[in-house]
Amino acid sequence: MKTRITELFGIDHAIIAGGLQWLANAQYVSAAARAGIIGFITAASFDDIDQLREEIHKCRDLSDGKPFGVNVSMLPKLVEGERTEQVFKLIVDEGIRFVETSGRNPEPYLPALHDAGIKVIHKVPAVRFAKKAEAAGVDAISLVGAECGGHPGLDMVGSMVLATLAARSLKVPFVIGGGIGSGEQLAGALALGADGVIIGTRFLVADEIWAHNGYKEKLLEAQETDTTLVLQSLRNTLRALRNDTTHEVQRLEAEDPGNLELLMPHISGQVGRQAYETGDWSRGALSVGQAVAFADRTEPLADIVARIAQEADKALERTRSIASA
Repeated sequence: MKTRITELFGIDHAIIAGGLQWLANAQYVSAAARAGIIGFITAASFDDIDQLREEIHKCRDLSDGKPFGVNVSMLPKLVEGERTEQVFKLIVDEGIRFVETSGRNPEPYLPALHDAGIKVIHKVPAVRFAKKAEAAGVDAISLVGAECGGHPGLDMVGSMVLATLAARSLKVPFVIGGGIGSGEQLAGALALGADGVIIGTRFLVADEIWAHNGYKEKLLEAQETDTTLVLQSLRNTLRALRNDTTHEVQRLEAEDPGNLELLMPHISGQVGRQAYETGDWSRGALSVGQAVAFADRTEPLADIVARIAQEADKALERTRSIASA
């Protein structure tokens, strides 16, 4: 399979393993590299720069020379004490070749990154933001639809519509995400004009994800209807696994919309991290997309990727047979 995305990253399959807060460490990202796709270490998962540096070194040792990157998730607005510039400096110093950015516009950092030969893929939830990022000079776009786990934006447009619109308006390579967890969808994304897909939720049950088995077992049981939306009152919509926390957050948002202080004890990232550590999935705003429906067993990440690739091959063969009929 050759697309502009496989050529950009030097990978075998047109699949990106998106950055997963707390979970995308060296073990997971290097497994993605060895499976012929690309993953990104989430910089925000580490308490300090030295820890991130150590994780990069570990990932490089485990990746067998295959490509990997670092995810830099920026707040919507620059705030005092933010360490984004430090992280980018480390990325340059360490010779990282690929960066996944999200949050605010990465334009101020692009000259330094490009001068270092780094390719930047920027994640957005709407085509209008994709166009802005393209104009700013990013090398590729990751576009996520309403079905995605985490932050689908405010417009809540589905991935099929986004992919088609993006293909008609973007010149840079792009991948589509949001509810993607099968090879049939990969084939469909390519038919719509995307250069590949970005997958997060489907990979949560990979053996290389360090989360507690109790959490993974819940995901294996979950259906596409077992996610819900919270934080709309903060204009920061989050799709998460339906649990006690999302029920309480929805109640609080209905009673006192936009009260971040009231919501923080429930939505703090540390609460979610505890769920991964203990397996108690009932607490925490746990980012899960509708593609959880495709999670059918725990297995090595390479096996999940291989199954998706086989499914895509069969789907593409079906389309070829239709076209030649």
